Amino acid sequence: MTHEYMEQQNMLLGAAAVAASPLAEALLPGKEGDCADDVEAQLPSYHTGASFSRTCLNLANAVSGIGVLSMPYAVAQGGWLSLLLFVVVGAVCYYTGTLIEHCMRADGSIASYPDIGQFAFGAVGRRAIAFFMYVELYLVAISFLVLEGDNLDKLFPGASMELLGYHLHGKKLFIVVAAAVILPTTWLKNLGMLAYVSAAGLVASAALTASLVWAGIAETGFHKNNSSALNLTGLPTSLGLYFVCFTGHAVFPMIYSSMKNNKHFSKVLMISSVLCSLNYGLTAVLGYLIYGDDVQSQVTLNLPTGKLYTKIAIVMTLVNPLAKYALLVAPITAAVEERLSLQGGGRASRVAISTAVLASTVVVASTVPFFGYLMSFIGSFLSVMATVLFPCLCYLKIYNTDGGIRRSEITAIAGILMLGVFVAVTGTYTSLQQIVGTF
Repeated sequence: MTHEYMEQQNMLLGAAAVAASPLAEALLPGKEGDCADDVEAQLPSYHTGASFSRTCLNLANAVSGIGVLSMPYAVAQGGWLSLLLFVVVGAVCYYTGTLIEHCMRADGSIASYPDIGQFAFGAVGRRAIAFFMYVELYLVAISFLVLEGDNLDKLFPGASMELLGYHLHGKKLFIVVAAAVILPTTWLKNLGMLAYVSAAGLVASAALTASLVWAGIAETGFHKNNSSALNLTGLPTSLGLYFVCFTGHAVFPMIYSSMKNNKHFSKVLMISSVLCSLNYGLTAVLGYLIYGDDVQSQVTLNLPTGKLYTKIAIVMTLVNPLAKYALLVAPITAAVEERLSLQGGGRASRVAISTAVLASTVVVASTVPFFGYLMSFIGSFLSVMATVLFPCLCYLKIYNTDGGIRRSEITAIAGILMLGVFVAVTGTYTSLQQIVGTF
């Protein structure tokens, strides 16, 4: 940004905020930034918010998700060597996460992902990022309810009940039940409290992997009925699924702002990314070793019915969306509060808005046909935009105006942008083919 804009911001924030500005921290090697430490330690925000461990839980829960179910299928599509691309995708997503952190440090007034777009590209940048981010989060939240309804309907077929004069049965009934369980978690504004919910999601992911190990040892066994080492035609699908596993960047700014000491965000991001990558990789290898080329798009569909480990796997699959829903819709609720100027409206306004957002996702999840296929198309494109393209473009705009970025880093970012565009184009094309193929 221009010096005039920065001077205006400094005048608005006041002397104390300027002294504690994250711009005083070192972004590139060789720059000093220790002078703000003492000032920041005296600020009230330093002593409030989520601790390091709770932030780890929230961030790991944001990164991990139901994408783990498709990891064996991703390997089946691309071959064993596609796991190298999984490592690359994980590294890229970690790096773009650190770019979001640097963008957050550019100015003390930045508190959300759209704020980054505003600071980098003005009102146009804010609107673009807000559109992609909120649509992605909203659709993912709906997909969670769809997943809950479908799986619970398979687990308890034929269930029905009367509710407020309406007869609910099957998928619609369980969508409402899942929403009722989720609702109290959406009322929590403190992300430190959401850490307990996040812990349940992480336990569910680990239990799902354990169920696969149980299935391999007790029932199917491990075999080598697998495809070639590399399948070029299946690589676009594999890449798209790998990127889905690491989406969550839209909530990174909120998690960053919730920390007691956000200087440790990169460490939290590293720990969370490594733990989630290990779980993803282990699930991919075990699922593919057990079921080979016959593995389905959701590995739980391969598990034999009636088995204890199958029931455990399904239940754990259901717990994960329940644990993640509140974290995903938190930015949407905050945006609605800001739009309606209700930030200071207290708990009642937040409860009302959170309930309204949840109710709208229930209606859409219950009525939209073929939503799963549409999510495959929309989610791939939106996720790449939020995870790869926007962080890189905003970082370049903010820090390269005066040549503050090394050429080697610019080259790396250019390569990441090319990869993101490739995945967006090929993933969209493949998803469209899948949608057309269902008719």
